[in-house]
Amino acid sequence: MTTTTTRDETRAAAADKGAAMLMHRCGVLAQCTEKQGEILRTFLSPAMDEVHRTMRGWMEAAGIAVAVDRAGNLRGVYPADSGGEARRLVIGSHLDTVPNAGAYDGVLGVLIGLAFVEASAERKDPFAIEVIGFSDEEGTRFGAPFLGSRAVVGELAGDLLECVDGNGVSVAAAITNHATQRPETIEAVLSDRCAAYLEFHIEQGPVLESRDLALGIVEGLAGQSRCKVEFRGHAGHAGTTPMKLRKDALAGAAEWMTRVEAIAMRFGNAVATVGRIDAEPGGVNVIPGNVRCSLDVRHAEDPVRAALVRAAFDEARGVAAKRGLQVGTAQYHERPAVRLDVDLVSLAERAAERAGYATIRMTSGAGHDAMVIAPHVPSAMVFLRNPGGISHHPEENVAERDVAAAIHMGLCFLDEFAGHLAQKETGKLV
Repeated sequence: MTTTTTRDETRAAAADKGAAMLMHRCGVLAQCTEKQGEILRTFLSPAMDEVHRTMRGWMEAAGIAVAVDRAGNLRGVYPADSGGEARRLVIGSHLDTVPNAGAYDGVLGVLIGLAFVEASAERKDPFAIEVIGFSDEEGTRFGAPFLGSRAVVGELAGDLLECVDGNGVSVAAAITNHATQRPETIEAVLSDRCAAYLEFHIEQGPVLESRDLALGIVEGLAGQSRCKVEFRGHAGHAGTTPMKLRKDALAGAAEWMTRVEAIAMRFGNAVATVGRIDAEPGGVNVIPGNVRCSLDVRHAEDPVRAALVRAAFDEARGVAAKRGLQVGTAQYHERPAVRLDVDLVSLAERAAERAGYATIRMTSGAGHDAMVIAPHVPSAMVFLRNPGGISHHPEENVAERDVAAAIHMGLCFLDEFAGHLAQKETGKLV
């Protein structure tokens, strides 16, 4: 038996063991929630503190030095074989959730980083591994996503800090309160020794399942626009106001929503979603006089996305004019489309091939912390098959065998990355 064969068998066995443990741990963390009967964890919440305490025990047992930064990100560093100020591979994802979430979105990617350390305790890597559990990716508490990852790259500033939650608490106040109560917190900055970022995540869609593939290599992430559209009419009695004399803001909003759907279908591979509607005054026998709608637009090409947003806003103004309504439009969040690092994407493909898994290259329609980190640090991302394509839902799932595939592929990635880093450090092309 060759040394290579022995090493491959050892990796596969370690991956199987790590996958079983990871699935168990996802179940444990699913119990850390703000709301009984469902999974809910928001930025700087007590439920997030509980996750940190639980994960700290697992990470410290694996020889990882653990800290929490001022923005509530869980940070764990496993030293290089040489110790000291070695270059660093960051492996991360997020620990927060949407309301009524599944057990794997985000958390799985953080636990995979831990699994790599546990499965490679005998390795002699020339680089350190930092595992980061970002405190906010979903934006559930403040309506603005990526607060944790934006903090570590220096983008958590300005208007973002003034966003308020349902209780009127601002992002800035929440962070100050969190740090004041925990004087041991470290600064929320990415180490200048960080050489690369790697994120694993369930696909949150059906493509890999349709291709019967365990893993996909992400080469880019679609840009996002989040907008507000408000229709203003006149409230009135539902029984005494004739149909022709009404200025029904909700009827106008409904007409606009169907138009948005049609507009999005004209822009190839674009998606547009109205996910939230707030109608006032909200009585069953009162004509709605004011309606606020959200609008989420995504596309892999920024000019296309911008054109779709403009078309949706123009349509809102047209509907309002026809119905005698007033309308206001605003875009409050934008993330440009991101292309991931060409060398690392190829490295991830080679690692999957070494582990024995066929892959495809993919573009992510969902937003991930990788799109915040990638403009600052060479980054790569790997998707795991998501049975049924169900995510952001209690029925969200992932197969243990696919988790084992990801861990096995990741251990091969560590081997490939050592050579990649050595070549980069000596100024050679990969």
